[in-house]
Amino acid sequence: MSDLTSLLDEAAAAGHLLSSSRENIDLLLAGAAGPLAETAIRQLAEAGEWEELNDRFFKTLAFGTGGLRGRTIGGVVTEVEQGDGGPNGRPEHPCVGTATMNFFNVSRAVRGLIAYTRSAVGEGRKPKLVFAHDTRHFSRDFAEYCARVSAELGTDAYLFEDARSTPQLSFMVRELRADAGVVLTASHNPSHDNGFKAYFNDGAQIVEPHASGIIAAVNAIESEVYEPLPADQQGSVTVLGAEADRRYMDKLKSLLMQPQLLEGKSAKVVFTNLHGTGGQITVPMLKELGFEVLTVADQDVRDGRFPTVASPNPENAAALQMGVDLAEKESAEIVIGTDPDSDRMGVVARDGNGEMRLLTGNQIGSLMCWYRSKTAFDIGWLNDTTRARAVIVKTFVTTELQSAIAAKFGLGVVNTLTGFKYIASKLGKYEQAIPADKKGGDYRDLDEDTTRALRLEYSRFFLFGGEESYGYLGCDFVRDKDANGAAVMFAEVAAYAKSVGTTLPDLLDDIYAEYGYHEERGRAMVMEGADGAAKIQALAASYAESPPTELDGAAVERLRDFASQDLFDEEGDELPKEKMIFIDLADGRSFAVRPSGTEPKIKFYLFGKDAPSEDLTASKAKVSGGLDSLWSAIEADAEQRMA
Repeated sequence: MSDLTSLLDEAAAAGHLLSSSRENIDLLLAGAAGPLAETAIRQLAEAGEWEELNDRFFKTLAFGTGGLRGRTIGGVVTEVEQGDGGPNGRPEHPCVGTATMNFFNVSRAVRGLIAYTRSAVGEGRKPKLVFAHDTRHFSRDFAEYCARVSAELGTDAYLFEDARSTPQLSFMVRELRADAGVVLTASHNPSHDNGFKAYFNDGAQIVEPHASGIIAAVNAIESEVYEPLPADQQGSVTVLGAEADRRYMDKLKSLLMQPQLLEGKSAKVVFTNLHGTGGQITVPMLKELGFEVLTVADQDVRDGRFPTVASPNPENAAALQMGVDLAEKESAEIVIGTDPDSDRMGVVARDGNGEMRLLTGNQIGSLMCWYRSKTAFDIGWLNDTTRARAVIVKTFVTTELQSAIAAKFGLGVVNTLTGFKYIASKLGKYEQAIPADKKGGDYRDLDEDTTRALRLEYSRFFLFGGEESYGYLGCDFVRDKDANGAAVMFAEVAAYAKSVGTTLPDLLDDIYAEYGYHEERGRAMVMEGADGAAKIQALAASYAESPPTELDGAAVERLRDFASQDLFDEEGDELPKEKMIFIDLADGRSFAVRPSGTEPKIKFYLFGKDAPSEDLTASKAKVSGGLDSLWSAIEADAEQRMA
């Protein structure tokens, strides 16, 4: 060990190894459960892989409100990590590091969550935790490990028998009246990443007041070594299988507003889960609803390498291309794709000219928002008396077209910060506002008709919610974005379009003609590693410290700094502080800047719109050209800020 210490000290003195990396290497070595960590560090150091060591150790992977996320396979894989190899060509062991996803950090995370949950539950019963995982490298290993640690530390654990979606985890936390839950996933990140996503007893991702307590409990743990409780004090592990799937699927059927639309000849749908979990629920659900469902055989395979796509992200046209090819071959009308943990859904739909058109997350959400708003009145869910208590909840960076739709129908709109946990917290607020004596017991035992009536009378009825990043929700029995439920809702919109003799893209154009053309662009600057993280933070800070007063020939009319200003939503609730700048220009264009909380990038959101017009082609050209010009100006401005 002394020779390794000398080698590392010399590298730090020469500037090859960051001081934080040097400190974190010692931290990990002191808390590692076996010799693998030391061997991997030695192999990297002796090979002079200082950049790799800095990327792995420049920070400690801190547990945040979104949990943990990071690389689980290194940019450079050491001989000891590769070992005998593992499933789907992965190394035998996850990569060693304090800034990476491995058993060292997963152990800290789950034990901190257990400690906080036990204190919240109090004496008298064992806490209950639910664990799910996607198809990524090491996801099953991490999930089984978490369940075992939980049981050994006196918690009853529930573990899905195989890969399952994030929204199903949320649902089962509520169904089982569990105290917390975890899904091992990195959503649509690159294949080398994984993550630990934590939920509390309401089935939603953790928010205050629990977030600070859990974060503190996790970050206080510096070792993966722990002492199991005596056998008579340990908990149990229960495996969840087909029965849990059935409970979830039966509940999803309640999302249908006009099930009669699905009777007779339904649309032909191509579905791909992009090697993830979506096929477990969405395919049988759509078939039960009467759709003819074709799947992309090569992408049905659950494989953490995501071998047929550059990125398992259903917002990218390339990821859905194999689905489009199958749709063309089989004359299908819709292609639906979900990401590895099936919380995001992307769509390609055939228009009136027979062309397949990729829809953005804002467009998909707006179609569902419009349909559910209109239909709620058609079927009597809402009327002139109750409309004021119905609400659409969206994020600030989601299209204002949904606000225009809500306004036309007299519905409320609430904007939240980015992250579905903030939408979920609104659902919790609306549930809690119902008087206890009116619920007749546990709210979760009530059917959807009953809960809707209660919310309309005593609280607010959540009709639809979503975010531009392909996340949607139309219920409150799940407290996160749900691609399985979104597929059900969107299939109904497709059936409606078919019933009135139009297509989904043409229906969208009809909405634009009535509400005005709205277009949004999502752009990002990717900066990886320790150096990239510093650049992202510096660029984000520059907008707050030196905000623009003019851009692309338009004056800045309003600037909202969500990190420093005291801002409130439409219901008067104060918004948590978040690193996001939102800038409105005098000509009606807007853009927002936000460092990603889960990926090595800084995100830009661009917004343009035009008044309702009979010449939709001209409106589209005008708005699109304005956004092209705005992005060029933003890029040039960002380059100056980083110079």
